[in-house]
Amino acid sequence: MPEILIANGLLYDGTGKEPFFGSVLIDDDRISKIFRGKTDLKQWKKKSGLMLINAAGRAVTPGFIDIHRHCDIQPFFGTEFGVPVLAQGITTVVAGNCGFSMAPVSEDEKIAEETYSFAEPVLGKPYRKIKSFEAYMNYLDQVRLPVNFVSMIGCGTVKTAVKGFSSAPFTDEEMEKAVRYIDEALTVGAAGVSAGIMYIPECYNSVKDYVRMLKPLKKYGVPLCVHMRGEGDSLTASVKEVIEIGKLAECPVEISHFKSCGKENWRKEIYKAIQLIEDARSGEQDVTCDFYPYDGGSTSLTTMIPPAFVAGDMKRALLELGTEEGVKRFRCALEHTWSDWDNYATTLGWERIIISGVNKAENQRFVGKTVSDAAKDSGFESAADFAAWIMNDEDGKVAIINMSMCQEDIDEVAKLPYSCVISDSIYAETDKPHPRMYGAFPKILREYVRERHVLSMENAIYKMTALPAMRMKIAGRGKLEEGYFADINIFDPVKFKDTATYDKPAQLAEGLEKCFVNGKLAWEDGKICDDGCGKNLRRR
Repeated sequence: MPEILIANGLLYDGTGKEPFFGSVLIDDDRISKIFRGKTDLKQWKKKSGLMLINAAGRAVTPGFIDIHRHCDIQPFFGTEFGVPVLAQGITTVVAGNCGFSMAPVSEDEKIAEETYSFAEPVLGKPYRKIKSFEAYMNYLDQVRLPVNFVSMIGCGTVKTAVKGFSSAPFTDEEMEKAVRYIDEALTVGAAGVSAGIMYIPECYNSVKDYVRMLKPLKKYGVPLCVHMRGEGDSLTASVKEVIEIGKLAECPVEISHFKSCGKENWRKEIYKAIQLIEDARSGEQDVTCDFYPYDGGSTSLTTMIPPAFVAGDMKRALLELGTEEGVKRFRCALEHTWSDWDNYATTLGWERIIISGVNKAENQRFVGKTVSDAAKDSGFESAADFAAWIMNDEDGKVAIINMSMCQEDIDEVAKLPYSCVISDSIYAETDKPHPRMYGAFPKILREYVRERHVLSMENAIYKMTALPAMRMKIAGRGKLEEGYFADINIFDPVKFKDTATYDKPAQLAEGLEKCFVNGKLAWEDGKICDDGCGKNLRRR
């Protein structure tokens, strides 16, 4: 590979320090030299085999790192998933979030199929060839990767592999098997462990269960990334729970997509939750968080089914939603307030829950509509009746966007010195995904930096580069520093922007002029140049 000189740009080194004018020399896959001040290009133009890029008037930054993207399965269906990723300047992604990972898979085929079905609205269509986490990592070593790929193992996937969706407590033998799965994954290079305490079957876990399950984390020193039990009425109790888990398991805690949901909770509960984190940090506990820059979240419609209704058997619950008695019981369950579950039917309302993905062609007409409007348009007596029907009809494979947050709360989280930027992209089969899949990172620069001045440019870059790299212990990335890998973005800081909206989400970001991944030009002027520049990054 020829040497590459990115000359005379405004360098944001990823540390949060003020930018400086300078040049970056790339040799093979590394940054070999950083020059401060103006570089005289006359001598460099004479150098044989050198690629010279004049970056005058451009920002030069480390490649962005998205530590929360549900793209676990995507590399096995081709490299197209890299297009919206690279267009945003994302050069490294972390998969295996919210308790969902691609492996391990139960040896019981019935449970395996239920697991695939349950995960589909989040991870996308299943890839059934892989059963173990080691096999998953080996496959990632073999496929073309448009960006660097980091993987975690999910506690929810581990639990279904061990005992299906049962609400029964772990037996000692089952717990030993769960611990063994996690230890084996960390041995072969998993970067951490994720939990989805809100989701079935993890919602049946106790703090004691997690402490026992997560025993290997102390040995490896990797983080636990947590989708908490509740982000609405039970936000503060849920924050206390994950802080306790981290303290007892003696592991770092990353609170995933930290937010306050539900209209009655806006502008007050987030401050209480932040104080709990601050108190833990002042006691020298390692607790941090991340956020995405949108007021709507995205998940599966099955999260609207109370765990008490599921009672450890999702398949039965979905079948029951197809009966008159089951629908009646579902409606009654939604009338209750649950201490351990967020009832968005009441705290948000069906009019703020948008259907974003379905599998059946005949149900595509509902995509983009709120559950309330879809119910009215199709003649159902209530939104709950429609929700029950479509979950039954689609076997639970319905993705949603829930308009659950207020901007003031998001800004408070964005300004925390320890909060990373994420996308939390999910991969349901749809042409109406959440816009964060296409625009989360440049949206930060356009809206939070240039338009509303919530963050400085250097602080925003830090939250997308060095900070997430440090959090996930991704060595040699996230900074413009000599010896670091050459993952580098070049863009006009005024023109780089997101274009994806809730109405038109599948629109690429604009303005990223060049993106290098491991020293190779991966993206230039709106298209992929090389779809195989990434590496499978195993934790060493």
